[in-house]
Amino acid sequence: MSDITENTNIASRPAFLRTFSARDAGTLIGLVVILAVFGALVPGFFAERNLINILQQSSINACLALGMTLVIISGGIDLSVGPTAALSAVVSATMLVAGVPIPLAIAAGLAIGLACGFLNGALVAHVGLQPFIVTLGTLSTYRALALIYTGGNPVLGLPAGFRGLFNGSLLGIPFAVIIVAAVALVAWVVLKKTPFGEYLLAVGGNEEAAYIAGVPIARTKIAAYMISGLLAALAAQILMGRLGAAEPILGNLWELDAIAAAAIGGASLMGGKGSIIGTVLGAIILGAMRNGLTLMNVQSFYQLLATGLIILAAMMIDRVTRGRG
Repeated sequence: MSDITENTNIASRPAFLRTFSARDAGTLIGLVVILAVFGALVPGFFAERNLINILQQSSINACLALGMTLVIISGGIDLSVGPTAALSAVVSATMLVAGVPIPLAIAAGLAIGLACGFLNGALVAHVGLQPFIVTLGTLSTYRALALIYTGGNPVLGLPAGFRGLFNGSLLGIPFAVIIVAAVALVAWVVLKKTPFGEYLLAVGGNEEAAYIAGVPIARTKIAAYMISGLLAALAAQILMGRLGAAEPILGNLWELDAIAAAAIGGASLMGGKGSIIGTVLGAIILGAMRNGLTLMNVQSFYQLLATGLIILAAMMIDRVTRGRG
């Protein structure tokens, strides 16, 4: 009965507001509160340059977290996004330095991300291994491959043409923000408007019922992990554009940030629930929090502590809301 009432309430909203769930609204309120607190405590926090900086810094985590959200909705987890990004980055970077055309080098990096995601998904879907164990193993494997490939050394001297693709701006908005906003829009359409989105929700919500209903379980899981790998590789390209270099240790603890953003945005680690809008807001919350704490000269390990506490709080909220359902 509560689901019927909620759906009726959503249907009665204006079209624009129908895209927001109650949890999304709560996440948005949380973002407003955080911005207000730091605005009061940190002089210049609301300066245009700083706000754009927050969006730019949040774009990489948002890109990762969008893929992570789809995996979490399907009932999985991807701990290997950081090493996937690193392996993708060093392969693309070495090709760029060697003079390979920029589109081909970028395509190779994105293909690496897809391949890493495919392996994760295949081990989960076809071999039947637990997602946590699979991606914990590939976390070390992909990181080792990146280190072996480069001998542990960074790849420097990326061409200016490549950097310009990700490091420029349009009407004052960084290209990275525009790219990730486009990715978020596509992810929202996929989740809300396509059969694949329905499959993800069905598999994560009740895999046995989804199987009986004819949902392609294995293909759905593999596709979710491939998207996660692809977006990890895209995040690596964005960071390479900003730094002009690639390192095999790139992406350390990115999985923590991505899970945190997804959890803050309403994704349940039990599967079957998640929000693209919420995930983007969650990434911005983390970006704003770190930006504000940095401007207040708070040491980085306290920022890590804050991230961990936010994940725990988000999980507790999810537990309470599920219990009420």
